[in-house]
Amino acid sequence: MNIASFDDLLSAARAQPLPQRLLFVFAGIELPDDATPEERAAFEQGQGGALVPQMCVDKSPDELASFDQLRQEAATFGQPWGMVFAAAMSGAPGKAPTSADADEPLQKMVEAIRQGRIQAYIPFDPQGRPVQIG
Repeated sequence: MNIASFDDLLSAARAQPLPQRLLFVFAGIELPDDATPEERAAFEQGQGGALVPQMCVDKSPDELASFDQLRQEAATFGQPWGMVFAAAMSGAPGKAPTSADADEPLQKMVEAIRQGRIQAYIPFDPQGRPVQIG
């Protein structure tokens, strides 16, 4: 499925045959202390940097109406972020996954992002647009 917007992600999650739980990891984008002058210049132009997970949350698709709602909830924690990574997990027929079910997958997601293993996740910018990382 082609996810061209955050709304596409919500629609896809709601359309799945098994109940879903959405996982989100908000990450800051920082310049490492040992960055080269070239890396610093690129960072100042909005390129490069290191992803630093800052906060995470899980939601059922029915708990989330829009990206604006997610952004507003994230703002209550007061941490600036540059990207949010999204993933989904399936439940069983007639049984949606709970927040408790999401704890371990969410922590694994945080660790994967910390290590730069982000291929399995959909990144969105602060405006809710999918980001191509390459």
